[in-house]
Amino acid sequence: MDKTVKAIKKLVQENLGIKKEERVLIFCDIISEHETPNDDDRSRRAQLAETAHSIFKYISKTNETVFLKYEATGTHGVEPPDYIWKEAFGSHVYGSLRDSGVLEALLKKKAGKKQILEAEQIVMERSDEAVDVVIALSNFSTSHTKFRDLVTTCAGARYASMPLFDPDMFLGPMDVDWNEVQKNTIRIAEKLTDAVSVSITAPNGTNLSIGLNGRQGIADTGILTEEGAFGNLPAGEAFIAPPEYTAEGLFVAEWGPTRKFKFPVKFEIKKGTIFILQGLDKFASAMRQQIDIEPKCAVLAELGIGTNPKASKPDNILESEKILGTIHIAFGDNMSFGGKIRTSFHQDFVLFSPTVELEYADGNREIIIKEGKLVG
Repeated sequence: MDKTVKAIKKLVQENLGIKKEERVLIFCDIISEHETPNDDDRSRRAQLAETAHSIFKYISKTNETVFLKYEATGTHGVEPPDYIWKEAFGSHVYGSLRDSGVLEALLKKKAGKKQILEAEQIVMERSDEAVDVVIALSNFSTSHTKFRDLVTTCAGARYASMPLFDPDMFLGPMDVDWNEVQKNTIRIAEKLTDAVSVSITAPNGTNLSIGLNGRQGIADTGILTEEGAFGNLPAGEAFIAPPEYTAEGLFVAEWGPTRKFKFPVKFEIKKGTIFILQGLDKFASAMRQQIDIEPKCAVLAELGIGTNPKASKPDNILESEKILGTIHIAFGDNMSFGGKIRTSFHQDFVLFSPTVELEYADGNREIIIKEGKLVG
């Protein structure tokens, strides 16, 4: 059996547990006319689309499967276009959301509590019309969107989010003992739940403290077989939405989502928000512009800890944030996993060789990562 076909079979059977009677939606995005990717990135994204099509061909042999493409949104956390919603939820739900004006508000990230509750009710009333499985292979992540939240929590679909996926990952971080990854990831997530704060240091100058009290750690285990399950593939991280405006200190990023910065980007954080963003790299300039447009993009939204022993690539955020012994933070949206920030932006940054110390309510402290090695 071809290695790729074997890997896709494992994805279908072990990670997602797709049954023959289930309906599957697969989508990817295509480079928009507003983007100017370099040759390497253009090639990678072409491979991403090919991977999506290969998965579609395999699953469609046994299941009712739809494969859709849309123009790339340009950043992580933007809602997918309305026709993706129609295919995922069915025409009745789509029509109700559209005609009530709720869909437009959701797409623009402008929906208030009343509209969100209305959307949830509409989806739940006809949840049986939704697809059973979503495989999201868009370059720009849909993980932190209301679309993903509704289709999993209200319609009960299983959702594999695979932004920036590289076919080589099938032979690396996807080729692991998922039961072992699950066990370790749940253990770390429980520690994050129990802790009231965390201190993070690293040789590059990072020195950051973040409050955790009252928030729930989440385990991204790679096992997405239960109703409403959601996670990245490849998986392997324990993450949490820290209480907003609690982080203090300095975070030094040496890597961006797909490359190493020529010069480190430094985030001075006060009251959970970027106070000063230093860096000569063009990525820093672009992020400053993003924050000027939408100040919520400066809020520290996530802390994650990598737990996948076969993840190794530092130049692809989908894989690098899963590397065992790394941590990552993110700025922007965290509404879909326990936070209070809603915005069309979510950007992660990985930190290598960190030392991570948790503090608990009784005053006890525990080092769980020491110089990039998981010890707790």
